[in-house]
Amino acid sequence: MSNESISSHLIELRSRLIRVIICLGILSIVGIPFASEIYSFVASPLLNILPEGSSMIATQVTSPFMAPIKLVLFVALLVTMPYLFYEVWMFMSPGLYKNEKTFIAPLMASTSILFAAGVAFAYFIVCPIIFKFFIASAPNSIQVMTDISQYLNFVIKLVFAFGIAFEIPIATFLLIKSGIMKKDALVNSRPYLVILFFVMGMLLTPPDIFSQLFLAIPMWILFELGLLISRDKS
Repeated sequence: MSNESISSHLIELRSRLIRVIICLGILSIVGIPFASEIYSFVASPLLNILPEGSSMIATQVTSPFMAPIKLVLFVALLVTMPYLFYEVWMFMSPGLYKNEKTFIAPLMASTSILFAAGVAFAYFIVCPIIFKFFIASAPNSIQVMTDISQYLNFVIKLVFAFGIAFEIPIATFLLIKSGIMKKDALVNSRPYLVILFFVMGMLLTPPDIFSQLFLAIPMWILFELGLLISRDKS
């Protein structure tokens, strides 16, 4: 590949990334006036199960302002992710064979759907279960009052980890379809990959066993799903 060709690819990649950043910026600006409402929605899994008399608190002077703004930026990033996936696929498409290009549209759709499914699973299912367990485990002498910044960091890390983890079927499919790995090799590596999923669950989620299990087990199931829909490149 010539230097001119490499330069043109880098320029195209830069242009696509700039468009993604512009989209992220626009969504952030639009969302800032609704920062308080967005935070109230995201905090609802915890607020709905807090004991009577408990509430969320701000332990830093800037937290009441910065936490909602930070959340708006994160939500804008989540909403931008499908467009980011689109730009990545469009950048890759010229290097694909004609028969491989037929997979682009389904893969783009699947990538966005799985990411959204991971985010929804974390927010609507995992978060309420984890919060309910932690609150129920608190001694009677302890009044649960969660800091808004700490809560936000917990939720962001959990939600994003699940969104990325739910892309495992796509990654598995691409590895096999591209011929990088044989399906039999992945099947034989299953025990090691399962251990890897639990390690990733430990690294990507907050330091509690329940968050880790809720991430590792779906990753395992999604890996099996990726194997199910994949076949070796002929």
